[in-house]
Amino acid sequence: QVQLVESGGGLVQAGGSLRLSCAASRRTFSTWAMGWFRQPTGKEREFVAAISDNGSRTVYADSVKGRFTISRDNAKNTVYLQMNSLKAEDTAVYYCLADGELDELVTGRTFGWGQGTLVTVSS
Repeated sequence: QVQLVESGGGLVQAGGSLRLSCAASRRTFSTWAMGWFRQPTGKEREFVAAISDNGSRTVYADSVKGRFTISRDNAKNTVYLQMNSLKAEDTAVYYCLADGELDELVTGRTFGWGQGTLVTVSS
């Protein structure tokens, strides 16, 4: 069982920035693709961003391209999501994912889900 712990959510005005973090519990973190999904209230979870095990490849949803940046620090078993130019439609609970294959992770396949962190963007 993989434990994923998200943090960094909060309330921010439109146009502002937040950085989310996700800490993983296992030493094998550096062999996993990592990513973020989000779930707005009353809607289904949707893909946001993903990064390969060594950070050489990243994938983004069209809705966040140019505004969000995913990165990772394998020495700290942590993945980050820098969110800039936030919009009201970015309001959601953000979840961290881990999988052995990046192309599978973007579909939502994961070793486990964290508890999520709430991001609220006021307009």
